[in-house]
Amino acid sequence: LPTEPAGLHNVCRLSDNIISGSEPETEEALRVLSAMGVKTILSVDGKAPDHIGAARLGMRYVHVPIRYRGISETELLSIAKTFYELEGPFYVHCFHGVHRGPAAAAVGRVVLDGVPREQAIAEMRQWCGTSSKYEGLYGTIAFGDIPGTATASAFDFDFPAEHRFAGLRQAMIELARSWDVIAALSKRDWKPMADHPDANARNEAAKLVFAFSQMHGFDEELLAEGDFRRWLDASGRDAAELEQLLEGFEKGDEAAGELAVEVARRVKQSCTDCHAAYRN
Repeated sequence: LPTEPAGLHNVCRLSDNIISGSEPETEEALRVLSAMGVKTILSVDGKAPDHIGAARLGMRYVHVPIRYRGISETELLSIAKTFYELEGPFYVHCFHGVHRGPAAAAVGRVVLDGVPREQAIAEMRQWCGTSSKYEGLYGTIAFGDIPGTATASAFDFDFPAEHRFAGLRQAMIELARSWDVIAALSKRDWKPMADHPDANARNEAAKLVFAFSQMHGFDEELLAEGDFRRWLDASGRDAAELEQLLEGFEKGDEAAGELAVEVARRVKQSCTDCHAAYRN
């Protein structure tokens, strides 16, 4: 699209049937999608979407969370069946609209629009900006067993509007949103954003501290991994330091604000290293 609508990012109109982009952040963003003619919104992000708000505007939500490592057989069937059997146009999104969402949209391009897999992959890379490091997502589109109409029709799937997680995965979903606010404000020397004036970096840092501390209590196999625990501990310590520095900045300590930018970079690096080993 020539301009980015309010509350939507990385929006790509791939065809008359399929639009890819980020999570709609506000009711206004949902109104924009409705005005664009969207009838079905497919979310492949982990967060439960605002399906009630969408329904008020005449749009149906379908929630099929997928991972960065690729799309499973069941997920692929669910996504394909959504495109085959529900009403378009479709808006397909993950969180930021860059990696998982474009991969799911590529499934639609193949099964609904009939484009070659090579073209769908090229659109992911060139138009949507999907990173080459997510080989599993590209591999699904290139080599996955994308179901035909008969296979999808026989698949038992009731198009759920939401799927809620617990434990480590849910904590990561919440962490990602708090981190986005912190990252955006750090680039502005912690000054408020015009489009998000209520965003407060110290509050979001406190959420990070709480989430990291909660993770230690989860009974999950991943927490036994030495590297994972090391990154988790480092991130928790850095998040606590970040919260303290931002509290000082709010009280007028400009030097604390400058140090907070550096600590935020450390948090990001720990997350990047951990993602490379366990998410990607």
